Amino acid sequence: MTTSFRLGLAGLLAATMFSPAVAQSYFSGPTGYQAGDVLVHASVIGVIPEDFNSHVRVGQGVVSGEHVSVSAGISPEVDGSYFFTPSLSLEVIAATTRHNVKITGPANLKIGSSWVLPPTVTLQYHLPIIDGIRPYAGLGLTVAFFYDPHAAAGWSKVGGFSTGIGPSLDAGFDVPITGNWFANVDVKQIFIVTGTHVNHGFAGAVTELDPTVVGAGVGYLF
Repeated sequence: MTTSFRLGLAGLLAATMFSPAVAQSYFSGPTGYQAGDVLVHASVIGVIPEDFNSHVRVGQGVVSGEHVSVSAGISPEVDGSYFFTPSLSLEVIAATTRHNVKITGPANLKIGSSWVLPPTVTLQYHLPIIDGIRPYAGLGLTVAFFYDPHAAAGWSKVGGFSTGIGPSLDAGFDVPITGNWFANVDVKQIFIVTGTHVNHGFAGAVTELDPTVVGAGVGYLF
């Protein structure tokens, strides 16, 4: 995913939620939900770190030409949304993924790996049904906890990755399958920064991780 995708997603969210034309066309229609509904999804997600604006440090100096690269991860995810109104819901997700971390550039070194648990709470706005599709957009907050780090061969120790806290954008849609069952597609852009160190702090790395999370699955409306 690129910076243009992030800007495009942000523009789509703004247009979807605040455009007068969209409001006039769709906001008066039914969303298919009512206050008190609970929508639960089970999905498979791909977590794609963007690694914007990363740098590598050795001693007290930043190494020119070296950057951080974090591998993508795949994981099951469970989320649940509670509807305060037919249009407004609060979503909470649960998932965890493992990622490899390396330095790219002249050095091209593996640093190690870590698991991340990024609980995200999102306030979602559900648009009226469009040709059977139930679209939504949202703004949220992510707290990314990193755990179980392992150093790559050649490093004596990899320190824990710092906890990342940041906003997130969300867009997706549900499509009825049968009864209360739905198919779901969801994309989140999360904005977090994290860092780590190796060899007891002698070298370190910081990256704007900013993962794009793409998911597909099924949902059930209670």
